[in-house]
Amino acid sequence: MSEAYSNTPFPLIVPTAEQAPERRRHQGIPSVEILPSGRLFATYYAGPEPREGPGNYVLLAASSDGGRSWRELLVAAPRPEERAFDPELWLDPRGRLWWSWTQSLAPQPDGFYDGRGGVWAALCEHPEAENPVWSEPRRIADGVQMCKPTVLSDGSWVFPTALWGIRPEQTPESLRPLLRSNLTLTTDGGETFRLIPGPAVPERYFDEHLLVELQDGSWVVYVRTRYGIGMSRSRDRGATWTAGEDSGLGGPDARFALRRLKSGRLLLVNHRTPQALPGERLRRERNQLCAWLSADDGRSWSGGLLIDERNGVSYPDFAEGADGFIYLIYDHERLRHGQILLARFTENDVLAGDFITPGAYSRLLISAFPGA
Repeated sequence: MSEAYSNTPFPLIVPTAEQAPERRRHQGIPSVEILPSGRLFATYYAGPEPREGPGNYVLLAASSDGGRSWRELLVAAPRPEERAFDPELWLDPRGRLWWSWTQSLAPQPDGFYDGRGGVWAALCEHPEAENPVWSEPRRIADGVQMCKPTVLSDGSWVFPTALWGIRPEQTPESLRPLLRSNLTLTTDGGETFRLIPGPAVPERYFDEHLLVELQDGSWVVYVRTRYGIGMSRSRDRGATWTAGEDSGLGGPDARFALRRLKSGRLLLVNHRTPQALPGERLRRERNQLCAWLSADDGRSWSGGLLIDERNGVSYPDFAEGADGFIYLIYDHERLRHGQILLARFTENDVLAGDFITPGAYSRLLISAFPGA
């Protein structure tokens, strides 16, 4: 088993003609963040081939007019034998913007994943600047990170970093016990990191997990599974985990979004199931993207705001603005249209099940293939 893996940071460059939208045939899997001023940042990954594989690169874009217009600022540009994918944006409590992505070698036959991956992050100290300056990217964990970090009640931060089980034979033997939904903890604002082995939830595949700290201080990790969303709990800060189980939140085996808002409620964005609330263990299409709220740590859910009913909508991520709006990003038809879309709504909209707040909207276009 080779120990080779992607261990040199990709350069951050201004997009070239080779990375222009008209040259892309794959685009999606976005993330969004908003600054206190209202400036928006979005990231997504793209490529010149109609598939995930060698040549995938990650883009960073910004908007200073509420999302009406966007400028692509930077590309994390891989070398020919590698790829960049699954980016994430996060504004930390110190006001710094984190831009992270996964780097992997592109082994044959599909060039998809080298069995180890690696989460890399660049940091912007002053994201309000006209031309933000980014640090040299650094590797913070093995694996893949697909959701935002969680700030815990003690002030530490947890990054959800999974070692995928899809290429176990390519994973170094020393890492195989960590093929699970892990957590990477920092107690010093990202200066140093410590791995916390996470739960091994049955039927997980790409993980795309996240951590929610409950009001009683216990942790719940929610994980993408073949049947929807699995979960596992810890009452000792990740030292032990309960057996993985079905959360009952349903979904079509796809990424979901779940975070605590400033109000204290949890916001869930997932694909609608046949019930008023998700629940049946059925494989569904990636359509009927909806939002719900919970005021009791996920025991019950209210509302049901339909964001986008079309087939091929997926991979939601959201950020909460100082203006009271929630900004939700998602993709639509990655190979056909490559649409990156934005929705804006409030908690009242979610509870009402309709866009009742002035200024709320859905399907605002950030980026797409020409002619889409």
